[in-house]
Amino acid sequence: MHVQSRRFLSHLAIGLLMAATANLSQPAAAGNRAFHTKLKNGMDVVVISDHRAPVVTHMVWYRVGAADEPKGHSGIAHFLEHLMFKGTDKIAPGAFSKVIARNGGQDNAFTGQDVTAYFQRVAKDRLPLVMEMEADRMVNLKLREKDVLTERNVILEERRSRVDNNPSSILSEEMMAALYQGHPYGIPIIGWEHEMAELNRADALTHYGRYYAPNNAILIVSGDVKPDEVMALAEKTFGEIPANDNAVRDPRPGEPPHRAARRVRLEDPRAGQPTMQRVYLAPSYSSAEAGEAEALDLLMKVVGGGSTSRLYKDLVVKQKIASSAGGWYGGSGLDSSRIGVYAVAQDGISLEQVEKAADAIIADVVANGITDDELERAKKNYLADYIYGNDSQSTLARRYGWGLAMGRSVEDVEAWPERLSKVTAEDVLGVARKHFDLKRSVTGYLVPAEKKAERKDPSAQGKTVSKS
Repeated sequence: MHVQSRRFLSHLAIGLLMAATANLSQPAAAGNRAFHTKLKNGMDVVVISDHRAPVVTHMVWYRVGAADEPKGHSGIAHFLEHLMFKGTDKIAPGAFSKVIARNGGQDNAFTGQDVTAYFQRVAKDRLPLVMEMEADRMVNLKLREKDVLTERNVILEERRSRVDNNPSSILSEEMMAALYQGHPYGIPIIGWEHEMAELNRADALTHYGRYYAPNNAILIVSGDVKPDEVMALAEKTFGEIPANDNAVRDPRPGEPPHRAARRVRLEDPRAGQPTMQRVYLAPSYSSAEAGEAEALDLLMKVVGGGSTSRLYKDLVVKQKIASSAGGWYGGSGLDSSRIGVYAVAQDGISLEQVEKAADAIIADVVANGITDDELERAKKNYLADYIYGNDSQSTLARRYGWGLAMGRSVEDVEAWPERLSKVTAEDVLGVARKHFDLKRSVTGYLVPAEKKAERKDPSAQGKTVSKS
């Protein structure tokens, strides 16, 4: 999964790892890398000290995302993310990022199904400025009507460029809508175009007033700081903002039983090679039983993780029927998640043939599981990524920020390698048999369609009209 510049987080697979609950009188246990506490107004504060360079990463996470939008107002969470850069009484419209840049920093934001987050990376001595600015726009956002209308055009154009002009994105959107029959995860994060076009200033202010409050937010500071330094600044800035008792997301509708596999076929002249994708409903790290999410991660690493995976070695290297193949598990959702597989067909190979070959690999895993060697290789791969991630301020900030937003603990984050190491081949076999369930899946085909020939319209006085 990836972060998109202040604009649009598609389907997220940003993280596996989670973070924190404690309070001021009960800080995180000795030995934890992250310090976690709460301000009196209920705002969570997490500090991850890293003194190798005089820089800090500052993040504010709100426990609200696209899945919390009122029915018929899809896209309002992402729209407000844009509007948060329009200024306050202290900061002129559009000046927020310019101030950060003038002080040698970078800033951005993203929206997901469950969270909206804002972040800056600055020199350590600029941290007070950043915290003051972020606290200011938590409660003092000013929205001029002309700015709202202008930004609405921006998000509509973003949808056209990122989704409507991208056949792969269209297919993914249609597959998500087919997979989720009741839960709002089936609604695009960026929103449906006809609903986005009706979003207005009142919608944005209502969403802002309800959810943007300290007791619905998490402050993460990673870098060249100590907890007491951050706490002093946090009390002075965010600590002055009163809590909002209404800043709690409403219960979300659940999924009804899935009784039939679904299929989606998209034909588009802009598509490249024919592609097959399949997604299955699966639990997330927040909703899974103990050890289940870790086993799903290892399962999908063996089945589809890179050039050593079973899908790649069989479909691409051995049979040579696909130019690319793989799979994934996105475990970061609050309520549920997905596992998925994909393959891009070689010239002259049908998607039906590719799908049949992928199904044979899945069937073998369901029947026989994975080998101990495959399991150990997958564990070492993940643990190497985890250790490498410890060298990145932003990775650490996201690791704990996502976890805290999902209701996990600092201990959950830091015990993840140990939990992963305890997964057995039998555990992996169990989740394969449980979650490779076609009744809880959607299979999508993306097929290049021939462009219709241009023809002359007699009434167009010689002008060419293209029909597609």
